Formats: sequence, structure tokens, C-alpha cells
Amino acid sequence: NEREIIFTRGTTEGINLVANSWGRANLGPGDEVLITEMEHHSNIVPWQILQQQLGFTLRYLPITDEGTLALDQLDNLLSERTKLVSFVHASNVLGTVNPAAELTAKAHQGGARGLLDGAQSVPHMPVDVQALAVDFLVFSSHKLCGPTGAGVLYGKRELLEAMPPFLGGGDMIREVKLTGSKWNSVPHKFEAGTPSIAEVIGMGAAIDYLSGIGMAWVREHEQIITRYAYERLSQVEGLHILGPEPAQRGGLVAFTLDGVHPHDLSAVLDSEGIAIRAGHHCAQPVHDHFDIVASARASFYLYTTPDEVDRLVAGLEKATTLFAG
Repeated sequence: NEREIIFTRGTTEGINLVANSWGRANLGPGDEVLITEMEHHSNIVPWQILQQQLGFTLRYLPITDEGTLALDQLDNLLSERTKLVSFVHASNVLGTVNPAAELTAKAHQGGARGLLDGAQSVPHMPVDVQALAVDFLVFSSHKLCGPTGAGVLYGKRELLEAMPPFLGGGDMIREVKLTGSKWNSVPHKFEAGTPSIAEVIGMGAAIDYLSGIGMAWVREHEQIITRYAYERLSQVEGLHILGPEPAQRGGLVAFTLDGVHPHDLSAVLDSEGIAIRAGHHCAQPVHDHFDIVASARASFYLYTTPDEVDRLVAGLEKATTLFAG
């Protein structure tokens, strides 16, 4: 239903909205929220802040050395105290695509709600909130060929109706008196102030563009490129890939290269016309697990070609030679 779609400034704001609206109304001492060690900071920090204020317990599902979630520990971490399971659909470092429907079903079995971070999945593969049965889903415009400063929070209508507003101001009200106010209906209750009109129109155009191409095609193309990149990168001496085999990952490969800091590697590749990202990618706990401070990440999308992967590998070999000397 269109009333289940709330426009936000992006994934980060969407998670903060759920934390500060649903979370404040439903969490307290004795309750637990389960997230994973694989999360982007946007799905860690809001819960840590709220935990300090409300006194609930924040628990973490570990990741394995192969870069997947330790699902064998899930049952031990879930209990009748678990009120929410909030997790990433596809890791922005490891590329791991997590079993969203299975995790959500496990949450629901114990009476908990499920929040899915779709920032790295919605732009890259078919995602059906009804099939996954998630209670909340968030994603960002700028990751799907749209402008920055726009995003979406999907929430089941009965939950949104029961949640208090996140921001107060214009348009989110039905009536304002000096003695109190009445809230507007959803989604307007959560869209205070002047909306990001141009950005949302741009996001709509981007969604139409991707829908015209077909998300199944985007996913298939990325899988082909990712398999090829994984194979080529595996042949580079001294290079260590983070995360699972290609069949379990989305369109990216993060890695380290012996003797070359990721930021130096990024600079060398930049001089060759190859753009990667270097750093902790707003996912420091992932890097802590692998005992590294940073990694290099090559990301692929519907426009990436095998030739560009070959140029990446050539640039890595140049960097190896440069720093070895």
C-alpha cells in the first residue's frame, strides 16, 4: 500500500526513524535487540544510543571467518526477550547476501519484529517485502542511480499507525492547538517539513530506469562480473579477498594486498583511471573481526564490464611492483 512508503533522506534516517519512534515506544529494561557484527554503522550506532537511554540489551550475531553470518548461533541468541532483529540484506564490505526471509521468519516465531537494511540489495536485485515478510525495510536513492538526500522506509501499516511521530513540524499534523496537537495519517505523520521534492522525483526516475532494465537482469549481470572479478583477483599474488564465494555475494569484492596500504592502493589505481574505495567503509566491527584496520573495495554495477576488471587487476599488479621496489 502506498501509505506504507515513507520518504526519508536515506537509509540512515530510516533506521533512526524506526529506532526513535518504534524503539522508544516498545523497548525498555529486560528487552533485547539483535543485530549482527556485519552491520554498517548506520545499523549499529542508533541502537547503541537508544540502548544507553532506555536500558535494553543489544546483542550481536557473529560472522564467521568465511564472511557469512553464524546462523548456527541464532537460536541461542533469540529469546522471548528479543523485540527486534535488525540486519543487513547484503554486506557493503563482504558482499554477503543474507537469508532475509529465514532471519525474518525466525524473528517472527518468537514474536519479534524484523528490520531489513536494503541499501546494498534494493539497487542490485529483486526485493519483495511481502515475500520476505519484513516489518521494516530501508534503502537510499543514491545507491540506485538517483540523487543524494532521498530514501525510503517501508513499514507495515499497522505498525506505522501505532508508532509516534519521529519529527514534529509542518505537514505531519492534522490539527494544532496551544493545548496539544493531533497527528496526520501515515505516511504524512513521518514526513515533517518541506519534503525533498526534487530528490524524490529524481529517485522515481531512477527507479523507473532500473525497472525498465529489469532487476533480475541487473542481478544476473552483477553475478557474471563478480564471478569474473573473484577469479581474476584470486590470481593476484599477495591479495586476500574478504567474504564468501561468488555464489553467496553481491556485486563487490573487498580485499587487502600484502605490503600496500589500501589508501596507497587507491591512489595508484586512481592514476590508472580505476576508482575504488579504501578504508573501513563505515563497518569497523567487520574489519576488527579480520584483524585489519582497512580494506580496498571494488564495486560493480549494471554498467561494469570485464575489461574494467582486467584494468583493475593490471593496476593492482602495478601497485605491487611499485611498492615492492
